[in-house]
Amino acid sequence: MAACVLLMAGLVPGQAVAGAAAPKPTEKELKAQLASLTKKIDKLIAEYNAKRVAVGKAKAAEKAARDRLKSAEAAYALAQSQVRDIAQLRYQAGGLGLVGELMSPGYGGAAMFEQLQAEQSARLSGFASARDTRKQAAGDAEKLTAELRDDMTEVSGQRKDAEKLIDEIKDKLDKLIPTAPGKRANGAWAPELPTGSDNITPRTRLMRAEVRSHFTLRFPVGCYRAETSGEHPLGRACDFMLSSGGALPAAGDAALGNEIAAWIIKNGGKLGVKYVIYRQRIYNLGFPGWRPMSDRGGVTANHFDHVHISMY
Repeated sequence: MAACVLLMAGLVPGQAVAGAAAPKPTEKELKAQLASLTKKIDKLIAEYNAKRVAVGKAKAAEKAARDRLKSAEAAYALAQSQVRDIAQLRYQAGGLGLVGELMSPGYGGAAMFEQLQAEQSARLSGFASARDTRKQAAGDAEKLTAELRDDMTEVSGQRKDAEKLIDEIKDKLDKLIPTAPGKRANGAWAPELPTGSDNITPRTRLMRAEVRSHFTLRFPVGCYRAETSGEHPLGRACDFMLSSGGALPAAGDAALGNEIAAWIIKNGGKLGVKYVIYRQRIYNLGFPGWRPMSDRGGVTANHFDHVHISMY
């Protein structure tokens, strides 16, 4: 299955020129492979959802057929009862007395009996048709449900294989991230002065570019601010906004914030990240682990609407 997904994505296992190492893929090639795999996962999910909708429709059709069968059964039972009553009346009349006269052709008794027999025949036919329709609908629903179970197993396997490849591609992309300038042999970072019209340090600028390269950002990124404390006035911090106007982010944007924070923590050692703040928590790369922060009194102040990244 993994080999199948590899082939789908244009990746052939073990493909290399004899006697020479396979060339390392470029960032552009890796991103193209990543986009292709993500697109194929979306297609798998769409196909699976379409089958779920078909199963839902089949079950609804089966229920409607079951209801029609119930009505047909009731109508048939009523016709049977009516014909049985008339037949018993004819038998008891024996052609004599007032009852016999009522059942005579002159009073239409025989015609009424024949009509009831015709109605019974029609209702029997309707009952048989409803029964067959219900049986067919139930069979269709059962068949589609079984197919859905098989599809779910297959899709789950393909999705896991594709997601494993996606993780491998992301790791390769992360390895292409350059080490920020100013890293000393002992792991410490040399101080940097802000440069350029955006008034931020080269390390901050590289970090901002890498985040923009790896994530689709819908809201602005704010870095330098003329304040009296913190890293913003030093050009050593950026806020990656997830909403606007101080509103809480939508669920998808909040999840993006988690992804950005996790990615920065993973790659911060190469970029020169000092700490990350998100959702009233701080992660200091020198002391790993999320730690709670005090309540500063608002969505923005508590970093619920943006990821704050500070640099060395």
